[in-house]
Amino acid sequence: MGHNIFFGNLPTWVTADDIRSWLESSDLVCDAVRVIRDFETQESKGYAFVEAPNEEEMLAIIRRFNRAPIDGKLLRAKAAHPKGDRSQQRKPPRRRGDRGPRPRRESSGKQQVGAFGEALQKAL
Repeated sequence: MGHNIFFGNLPTWVTADDIRSWLESSDLVCDAVRVIRDFETQESKGYAFVEAPNEEEMLAIIRRFNRAPIDGKLLRAKAAHPKGDRSQQRKPPRRRGDRGPRPRRESSGKQQVGAFGEALQKAL
């Protein structure tokens, strides 16, 4: 099983071949590179996943590329979460039922206006 690395903050022009050439120029090895693209436009979404053959290579890639400058931005490289392991990142939305019913306001038929409102009504 390979070790996945998340590459984020990539310019849209970056391809898998670009990332492979960056790794080769740094004498680093990867098993696979997948640039995530928009389904309709096929333009890069700005992130990719790189699969390293072992943990040592994964750590070397992260050390080399995390916060590396590219097109005026800083590249982000970190260990990727296993696919489907998002339990700690997102919490389900809270629903009104989770907090109980909304308390009802007591109304006496009269609208309460406060001291300023009463003074204003007397002046008119």
